[in-house]
Amino acid sequence: MQQFIPQTLFDGPALTFDFPALLIGIAEYEEGPTGCSVFLFPERVSTSIDIRGGGAGTMGMVGDEVRLHAICFAGGSLPGLEVVSGVTAALWEQWGRPVGQYAIGHGASINDYRRRNNSVYPDYLLGRAAVSHARAGYFSLGARGAGRLANCGGLFGIERGEPSGQGAAFQQIGPTKIAVFVVVNSFGVILDRSGQVVRGNRHPQTKERRHPLLEMQMLHALGEPIPSPFGNTTLTLVVTNQRLSVQALRHLGRQVHTAMGRCIYPFHTIQDGDVLYAVTTNEVDNPALGGVALGILASELAWDAILASASEPEKNGSL
Repeated sequence: MQQFIPQTLFDGPALTFDFPALLIGIAEYEEGPTGCSVFLFPERVSTSIDIRGGGAGTMGMVGDEVRLHAICFAGGSLPGLEVVSGVTAALWEQWGRPVGQYAIGHGASINDYRRRNNSVYPDYLLGRAAVSHARAGYFSLGARGAGRLANCGGLFGIERGEPSGQGAAFQQIGPTKIAVFVVVNSFGVILDRSGQVVRGNRHPQTKERRHPLLEMQMLHALGEPIPSPFGNTTLTLVVTNQRLSVQALRHLGRQVHTAMGRCIYPFHTIQDGDVLYAVTTNEVDNPALGGVALGILASELAWDAILASASEPEKNGSL
C-alpha cells in the first residue's frame, strides 16, 4: 500500500484569474514524481466530453449531457484514476454526507511511467488532499500536478522527447469568461504560431528540433525505419460562464479539440489518448458573442495554454 505525504503548496509560475465558480486543487507525490490536478464546481455544471486518439484512460459517465461536480486529471495511467474516488468522497464529506446527494466526478489520466523506475501513482489520498487545498483563481504552470512528469514530442524515440507539463490561459470578453487548462503528454511536438517546433523531437547530440514531416522525409531518404512509441495523451478542460445549450457546448468542445491540431503535431493519433472536457457554469448571457466566435477565442486560449505547459522544463526533468 502506498504511504506517501501529499504535497499541495508549490512555488514557480502560475496563472491567476477571476472565475469564482471554479476551484482548483493540485497535489503531488514527490516519490514518483507524479500528481493530480482537480477542478471543482460546487454547483454541478453541464459538461461535454470529447475523446479522441487510440488509447484514452477515463473514469465516469459519458453522454450527450453530463453534469459534474469535479473533473480530475492525473498521472499514473489507469491506476491514477483512483484519484476520482478520493475527490468525490472528500466532497461528499464536506457536504455532511446527505443521503441521496453525492458528488459526481469524472477523470482522465496520462501515462507518466516511462521517465521513472517506480510504480507510484496518484491515489485516493492524493485526491482528498487536492480537494482540501482547492482554491479559486490560481493554477500552477509547468511541471506541476498531473503534468509533474509529462513529456512531449517523442514520436521518433523517447530520447527525443522533452519535458512539458500543464498550462492554462484565461480571457474575459464583456461578461463572458473563458479559461482553458491542459496537461500535455503528447506524442507530437509543440508548435508556435509561426509553425516552428518549440518543444519535442530534440536531437540528443545536435539539440536541433525538427518538424515531424521533415524528420520523416529524412528517415525515408536514408532508408531507416520510423519508430512508433506509445502511451501519450493531452488532457484539456475548457470552461466558460456563458450559457450554452447542450448542442452548443458539445460543438464548442469539438471546435477547440480540432483546432489544437495546429499546435500539437501530430495530434489524435492511435498512440494518443486525448480527452477534452467542455464546461459551462451557465451564469451569463452574451448575445454579442456567438458560439462560433466563442470557439475561436477558446481555441486561441488553448494554444496559449499549450505553450505555457512547457514554461518550466528544468523541474520536470528532475527525478
